[in-house]
Amino acid sequence: MSHEHHNHSHHNHAHHHETTKNIQVAFFLNLFFTIIEIVGGFLTNSVAILSNAIHDLGDCLSLGMAMYFQKLAKKGSDTSYSYGYKRFSLLGAVINSIVLATGSILILTVAIPRILQPEATKTDGMLLFAVLGVLVNGAAVFRLKKADSINEKVVKLHLLEDVLGWLAVLVGTIFMRFFDVPILDPVMSVAIACFVLFNVFKNMRQSLRVILQGIPAEVDITEISNQLEKFEGVENIHDLHVWSVDGSYNVLTVHVVLNNSSEMVKLAELKTQIRDSLKAKGIEHATIEFETSEERCMFEKCC
Repeated sequence: MSHEHHNHSHHNHAHHHETTKNIQVAFFLNLFFTIIEIVGGFLTNSVAILSNAIHDLGDCLSLGMAMYFQKLAKKGSDTSYSYGYKRFSLLGAVINSIVLATGSILILTVAIPRILQPEATKTDGMLLFAVLGVLVNGAAVFRLKKADSINEKVVKLHLLEDVLGWLAVLVGTIFMRFFDVPILDPVMSVAIACFVLFNVFKNMRQSLRVILQGIPAEVDITEISNQLEKFEGVENIHDLHVWSVDGSYNVLTVHVVLNNSSEMVKLAELKTQIRDSLKAKGIEHATIEFETSEERCMFEKCC
């Protein structure tokens, strides 16, 4: 039992270390390229490149916070936070989403006037920056290909959007090299910003669901209830609650009513069986309270 726990702890530590390292690599790649983008946007007179630069600048801030919160999330439980600091990773995800949404709205305020009054751009320079943008952000996305926590997924979303944005700029620039359509530059910016805002809304919805202790989307609480009542010796269950600490670490509490009193050894065996079955359903932490049918539970009718 202790050896198994040690292996599990070692695996979690290694996973958190890898996660932090991946976010660090993504951060420095993004910071380096953002500086190049800002210079390139002015040199090419491209609002699309400047828009991506503003977006990436927001991403750098987000990635910096993600590194901090991911590191903080590794701390175990203490007298202040009994479940540990896992949810701080979620806080990072929420702040990142707000930053990304703000950056996208700023992009729209710059791009829309340029649609009304298009300006010529230097397509040779735009082409070079578009290729670099795809390569640099693509490398960062590759580092996060096995994203697990919501925090990592938000960071990966930021970078994936950048890759898609640069691909759009690349295609648009090639088109502008052959046809005189300068309006395409701000149109691309608006399209990218709208796409980002749509994904931010989806991600924010997921984060708020966790904050408000909603039942995780992948957990079927009715199925779990039916499954627990099938165990031998179980009469019924009540006061069943399932929520997630950070979007991946799911927690459950339940009152299990037994049809007869049992010895502690048998109860321990039943509890192990229940926890194993819940583990298969994605429940990492389960608190189980046994009751007899004669016992009056003050929580039975509350939920």
